[in-house]
Amino acid sequence: MQKNVTEYKQIFEKAGQSHVFKFWDDLDNERREQLLERVAQVDIDELSSLCKIHLFNHEAQSLDLEGLSPAPYIPHPQNGGDQVQWHEAHARGVEALKANRFAAFVVAGGQGTRLGFDGPKGTFPTTPIRKATLFQVFAEKIVFANQTYGCDIPWFIMTSEINHSATVAFFQEHNYFGLKPERVICFRQGLMPAVDLNGKIIMEDKHLISMSPDGHGGSLRALVRSGAVEQMEKEGRDIISYFQVDNPLVKFIDPAFIGFHLSSGSQMSSKMLPKANAKEKVGNFCVQRGKICVIEYSDLPDVLALETDASGKLRYIAASVGIHILDRKFVKEAGGSGTALSLPFHRAHKKIQTIDAKGSIVKPSEPNGYKFEMFVFDAIPFAKNAVVVETRREDDFSPVKNATGVDSAESTHDDLLREYARWLKAADVPIETDATGLPKIKLEISQKFASDQSSFVKRWKSLANKPAIVDGLIIA
Repeated sequence: MQKNVTEYKQIFEKAGQSHVFKFWDDLDNERREQLLERVAQVDIDELSSLCKIHLFNHEAQSLDLEGLSPAPYIPHPQNGGDQVQWHEAHARGVEALKANRFAAFVVAGGQGTRLGFDGPKGTFPTTPIRKATLFQVFAEKIVFANQTYGCDIPWFIMTSEINHSATVAFFQEHNYFGLKPERVICFRQGLMPAVDLNGKIIMEDKHLISMSPDGHGGSLRALVRSGAVEQMEKEGRDIISYFQVDNPLVKFIDPAFIGFHLSSGSQMSSKMLPKANAKEKVGNFCVQRGKICVIEYSDLPDVLALETDASGKLRYIAASVGIHILDRKFVKEAGGSGTALSLPFHRAHKKIQTIDAKGSIVKPSEPNGYKFEMFVFDAIPFAKNAVVVETRREDDFSPVKNATGVDSAESTHDDLLREYARWLKAADVPIETDATGLPKIKLEISQKFASDQSSFVKRWKSLANKPAIVDGLIIA
């Protein structure tokens, strides 16, 4: 039951945060309701604890890298992996899909601001010809899997306060891209209040606490609090595929990956790909005190990042790219309240809009406060039998983060074309490409036609009347 104003005032005053209600008497009823809505979202005890740890305990800020070593991983067949082991993993994954044990989960709370796009990032058009959006690409992969394995995959989408309504409206407008509306479940990410350098909650206006998303690690709490985990439990789904919305290449329905997760008895499994270079801005899979963990690129010392083995290969080669499988019971424990397993928060020093003593809005020119967020990979050390499986960059990772340059709409456009060309060549279709594998013509293969190279080859060879490979071809 929501507390009344007097109770909230007492709680916040006791915590040294009474300024939150400083302008209460100046507010009309609508703004009072908005303030109380945000006040109700603040776990004041959790916030007080975070301030003690991250603002006032300087020892807690030092990063512990003692005993670090590179994490082991299951190599891809093209890099020496055991073909029989991969075949068995694939078969086990297919069995799990057919048994309806699988659920898809995408983190999609971001906006397309960095892309110069006004709207949820998932609604950004990304394919070469159809300009299918990220959401459409993922939906078509689910449609294909449902048809191929005779399953009924639910798709859980974590939105944010700023894009939830627009995301829901987008799916309604496009008839859920062929999926059943009740199998596309959107819910909001949790929020955390920002604080100033003294641990005081920042007010961005007289009636608004400055709130920000609690990070992709907060997705585990959101899965529990939204009822998603409860729904999975009722349906007997124990395999949750976690991926991020900006990566159209991602194979988030990957039978072999599922199979390795199950055969290892893992509570959290991760895909890795070899780093492009020692200083690539990705997390590094490591082992510390017998536990697999991820160390951010900015935290890995150069002496380790540049270290090579006898063959000249980077020792810290395994890059984390935000592709995981989680066990449902593990998510329930990691995302539940009052459990022994609790992900750590990290602080980020930011410029945050605030107000002065008179309530006038101030936009700082320098960082003036901290935001708190959790990282999903921080759950890995808590997981039993965590396993890391190698994937290929060209098959699984081409994020759309920037308008131009590296990891951009342009680079993803070309990587999709390269993928289509590889699939066609594997099916013995002659197609001219440049030295990088980019085809000389523009074409597109719908994910409803095939979701990977092997499924494309099988489907293509079954066609009685194969289309001519010409510029502007759409294979759907």
